[in-house]
Amino acid sequence: MNTFNAEDTLIIVGIVVAYIAFTTWLTWRLRSKSSGDFMEGSRAMPALVVGILLMSEYIGAKSTIGTAQAAFEDGFAASWSVIGAAIGFPLFGFLLVKRIYSTGKITISGAIAEKYGNTTKCIISVIMIYALLLVNVGNYVSGAAAIATILKVNLPVAAFITAIVSTFYFCFGGMKGLAWVTMLHSALKYFGILAIMGFALYRTGGFTPMIEQMPDYYWTWDGNIGASTIVAWLIGTIGSIFCTQFVIQAISSTKDVRSAKRATWVAFFFCLPIGLAIAVIGVAAKYLHPDINSLYAMPIFLQDMNPWMAGIVTTSLVASIFVSVSTVALAIASLVVKDFYVPYRKPTQEQEFKATRWLSLIIGFLPLIFVLLVPEVLKLSFFTRAIRLSISVVAVIAFYAPFFKSARGANAGLIGACVVTSVWYLLGDPFGINNMYIALVTPAIIMAIDYLIPNRQDSKTRHGVEQRGV
Repeated sequence: MNTFNAEDTLIIVGIVVAYIAFTTWLTWRLRSKSSGDFMEGSRAMPALVVGILLMSEYIGAKSTIGTAQAAFEDGFAASWSVIGAAIGFPLFGFLLVKRIYSTGKITISGAIAEKYGNTTKCIISVIMIYALLLVNVGNYVSGAAAIATILKVNLPVAAFITAIVSTFYFCFGGMKGLAWVTMLHSALKYFGILAIMGFALYRTGGFTPMIEQMPDYYWTWDGNIGASTIVAWLIGTIGSIFCTQFVIQAISSTKDVRSAKRATWVAFFFCLPIGLAIAVIGVAAKYLHPDINSLYAMPIFLQDMNPWMAGIVTTSLVASIFVSVSTVALAIASLVVKDFYVPYRKPTQEQEFKATRWLSLIIGFLPLIFVLLVPEVLKLSFFTRAIRLSISVVAVIAFYAPFFKSARGANAGLIGACVVTSVWYLLGDPFGINNMYIALVTPAIIMAIDYLIPNRQDSKTRHGVEQRGV
């Protein structure tokens, strides 16, 4: 493994800084100038742009670094963590896009509140904010690992750099600016990951030496992960797509339902190949550098490249980091503003826009507090998907099971699932039962129990109707 000298490091840093400077200028030029631009892109985004935004949400810093880390440890089967997203987007388009788009809401909480009311909306918002803050903790750890490897700084400093730049992107760009800058980020990210895979296969001599010399499980469909975990990943990833705030927000930025559905297929075609490439990189890292910390399975290849190529590829990883952090932070800001600030303060459009900018600063830096507490990025990633999956269960029931009308049951199901799933995760998934399954069944069980228990409020309502009829 090579070590960059001062001149090499200067070249790499120069390329990264030049890219950041250019995209910062571009973000400023394309910045959102109204609340509509910031939250929805004024419902004028083409399907191709939105599809790439959706892909970038699920194949960002956390997924690239985290999936490579999992492949390093458990084999090529780690690719299922991304393949699940490729499968999930068309399913989302088929089952929920039309129903959510027709509500006219840009938050999943607002869409579900059409059936269950304002209290349910607030509960969903709080749970989603909790999940998305944890998503960005994982993004910061993943991004910092890549930046720290090249710039030779420690993890907290690298995370702070990530926070500064990405917060500027979404704080000023909003949905409008972020969407177009993300096109550039995503193109560079795609190139960078494919370049790393090509370089890794060149160093290994192709697939044959790895297949012949590594344990068999590195190349089986379930690896050292196991079928149960892979199924949980698929359920969690698909379920989280159905309700993740940025996905709903991106879909809402298209001009009509047809464009929104087309965007989900764009996301599918971009997700599938890149997921396979990331897994190859992780396995190759294990073959070539078996003793390194698995968190550095992807960044490790940068140190073996010439400085100019390393600079371009490093920039692609940096772009991936900024996209991930920015899109998630934008989603959190939208939830806070639309579900709490606007209903309670009733601001003017200008006041709402200013408040959103200030809240964005806080949201951008808050995850830094927890960066050093997250050693396994992919496990955290799927826990956050489990939390969001519980919201999806309630959403599907709301849209497809009209006889479940109880807001009490929906509220209890949401809170119960969030608490039980979190405790299950912190206990290390007792009895070998993945927390994803807990998130899947808990809200449905609670809502079913509530359905069997007479709702006093509903009884009063029915009694009042009968009295008026008499």
